[in-house]
Amino acid sequence: MRWLCRDFTIDFPRRAVVMGVINVTPDSFSDGGRHFDLESAVNHGLELVAEGAEILDIGGESTRPGAAVVETEEEIRRTIPVVECLTKRVNIPVSIDTRKPQVAEAALRAGASIVNDVQASRESPHMWELVARYRAGYVAMHMQGQPETMQQHPTYSDVRRELEAFFLDRLDHISGAGVDPTQVVFDPGIGFGKADDHNLALLADIGSFRKLGRPLLVGVSRKSFIGRVLNANVEDRLAGSLACANWCVQKGVQIIRTHDAKATVHGLRMTEALMAARE
Repeated sequence: MRWLCRDFTIDFPRRAVVMGVINVTPDSFSDGGRHFDLESAVNHGLELVAEGAEILDIGGESTRPGAAVVETEEEIRRTIPVVECLTKRVNIPVSIDTRKPQVAEAALRAGASIVNDVQASRESPHMWELVARYRAGYVAMHMQGQPETMQQHPTYSDVRRELEAFFLDRLDHISGAGVDPTQVVFDPGIGFGKADDHNLALLADIGSFRKLGRPLLVGVSRKSFIGRVLNANVEDRLAGSLACANWCVQKGVQIIRTHDAKATVHGLRMTEALMAARE
């Protein structure tokens, strides 16, 4: 299985890929404000790479539940200088985490290789046409509703089957806009329009999505459902995040998105060593 991301190609099976998060925001739930200026954001990206991250994911708009929408121009102002600096200093794919085609295009022009799209449910093909034009990698994430309202009574009859149908439908739409399926990765959107039982059910059966034939990306780092399960504040959710990440890799997930690159890399490499020994 292959993931094409402009000038980068990631072939699976291989060891799990760690995607390191850079939030250039004042209000993200986990680290809002810590990397809001250019120098600290770039330095954080370089630190993530040194710790073993193989993709950097840069976002300028918080998508935590209830977050306010950021104007397009402001999101571009926050993210594009970081993309420009890091693409010149690291030899790994840089991803733009955005739901706005204008921001995605600016980032692709600045050298980004991946669009991480939390709003893959759109009907307009403009985002996908951009991805096709630049031959960029594309993360199609599932979200029920919008960040402003997504946690207000999310409802599913069968969450796994509904996500499976969503991914197949997205692949049809994306391919129709000219994107090759080898450019696409699926993300179940843990915590995005899902109650705790939905999140746990998806993670428990995460391996079932492998039959869709595309790599899987999962982001559980520091998320609120972990806090509720463990009665833990954001700063105390690392162990729960690592447990979920290690579980996902055992079930066949290929890409883990995280704020804590070093701990995640160490945990995954140990898990993979044990899996190899068992086999």
